[in-house]
Amino acid sequence: MEEKIRFNLNGKKTEITTEPNQTLLWVLRNQLGLTGTKFGCGTGFCGACTVLINREPARSCMLPVSDVEGKDVITIEGLSRNGKLHPVQQAFIDHDALQCGYCTPGMIMTAAGMLMKKPLMTRQEIIDGLENNLCRCGAHTRIIDAVETAAKEMKGAK
Repeated sequence: MEEKIRFNLNGKKTEITTEPNQTLLWVLRNQLGLTGTKFGCGTGFCGACTVLINREPARSCMLPVSDVEGKDVITIEGLSRNGKLHPVQQAFIDHDALQCGYCTPGMIMTAAGMLMKKPLMTRQEIIDGLENNLCRCGAHTRIIDAVETAAKEMKGAK
């Protein structure tokens, strides 16, 4: 039975009517038209579907939409502010930290969430924090470099 679910999406109050057990990923993509969040494995393993929920990275492919009731959800589309890319997004561009780009939204969202929690991270902490986001293209070194650059750019800003 469908229910109304209310949450903040990319800074805006959102209300949808849907099956409460529908995953957040499919609600974002199919009902709300936000296709930046990718379907990868469908089991929460690869990280392509990562969004921020209350500033914490979460796998949207495994999360029932009912679990975001009353919470703040940020997708890759909502990470920039006032037309300016988030420092992690800009660093990915500056470091050419992508090849096929499929994992990129999940990598960026995971990195942004990590830096919101702990703005100044060591290279090893960044590597460890991104370990569960998979990239098959081999851009890992550039991704780590980009996150290091973003951390310096953010200088601990929240």
